[in-house]
Amino acid sequence: AISNRIAPEHLEVSSSEPHRWEPLLKHAGAIFLGAYTSESLGDYCAGPNHVLPTSGTARFSSPLGVYDFQKRSSLIEVSQVGAQSLGLIAAELAYGEGLQAHARAAELRLDEVPPMRSAP
Repeated sequence: AISNRIAPEHLEVSSSEPHRWEPLLKHAGAIFLGAYTSESLGDYCAGPNHVLPTSGTARFSSPLGVYDFQKRSSLIEVSQVGAQSLGLIAAELAYGEGLQAHARAAELRLDEVPPMRSAP
């Protein structure tokens, strides 16, 4: 609990049973398991990247990795049936943000297209 609260950049688990603790550790930049695994081995020899989240940012950030250098896209597909319920929700949220064109794009995919709302 203390380690997860601190979210250290480096965490050495110098225990005879380090794998017992590993499932409990949720927030650390790099976790070094066992009495023989020094931080310096991880930094210089063992392979993981040395660019780690500092100052407790391991609570919401990860070490630099290959994904940081890959371009990815999100794929979204909604069925006609799904668009009927999601479209109403999306339109309501879009109108609330003042984004009438976004709202209308969702509404135009509804089986029963409501009349266009005027801007608030």
